[in-house]
Amino acid sequence: MTVQFDRIALIGIGLIGSSLAHDIKRLGLAKEVVIATRSAETLKRAEELELGDRYTTSSAEAVKDADLVIVSVPVGASEAVAKEIADSLKPGAIVTDVGSTKASVIAQMQPHMPGNVHFIPGHPLAGTEKSGPDAGFPGLFAGRWCIFTPLEGTDETALKALGHFWETLGSKIDVMDPLHHDKVLAIVSHLPHLIAYNIVGTADDLGTVTESEVIKYSASGFRDFTRLAASDPTMWRDICLHNKDAILEMLARFSEDLAYLQRAIRWGEGDKIFDLFTRTRAIRRSIIEAGQDVDAPDFGRPHTLDKKG
Repeated sequence: MTVQFDRIALIGIGLIGSSLAHDIKRLGLAKEVVIATRSAETLKRAEELELGDRYTTSSAEAVKDADLVIVSVPVGASEAVAKEIADSLKPGAIVTDVGSTKASVIAQMQPHMPGNVHFIPGHPLAGTEKSGPDAGFPGLFAGRWCIFTPLEGTDETALKALGHFWETLGSKIDVMDPLHHDKVLAIVSHLPHLIAYNIVGTADDLGTVTESEVIKYSASGFRDFTRLAASDPTMWRDICLHNKDAILEMLARFSEDLAYLQRAIRWGEGDKIFDLFTRTRAIRRSIIEAGQDVDAPDFGRPHTLDKKG
């Protein structure tokens, strides 16, 4: 594989950052990878995992002479990182991020970006509920979308170079307006996570259902909500605060639809219930046909029989 950048700086080494590190190393996309994170303990673990070539707790130090800088921090920390790295960025460097909210990240970072660098906001739609440098693995981005929300006047050569980088990781590229991105992600990602957090929280609060029963019978739908509800609290707190308008709009729509379903159940309107369930089932089939999931029983979980005894 051809080297695409002499030096790549990864700011933040959680699930996304560490997965990037695995792929960059596996595919030989950089001559050198510099990793920065504020936590000395996390940085030490990244070094133990041999995720990069150099390690530092200073983001400013990490970006010196870097051709590509990828910021992989909770969106609420975007401005602090931008301020720290601004004076150390190499002229002509590409600076991108992986945040799940784009309008807020742009508002935080753009004012601090020097005019001689290429700031291209991005968002790979890939991840798991796990976090930290141990959570990363090669191939996380294969077959997944990476959305760019480029600013007006973005250099086409820089945009193509960044697109080529993500495509080499196996991603498919799309381009969106930042506000449109935030609305789309509010319904396909942010709202499902909030519903999951709320359902698991409701179960935790129920006095009539013991914790042992919740755990014991979680092989039903509740179990799959707990996967989303196990996601990084810092990241999802920041997403709520930094995509507030779109999330509140989707929560309002969801509340209205939930009230419709509640009325249908109360009044025994089976046709309305059946029509809704039929329509939503078709969405699941469309997701499978689009290659965004597998058509396997129990979400493809392995099942083995214990043959002892």
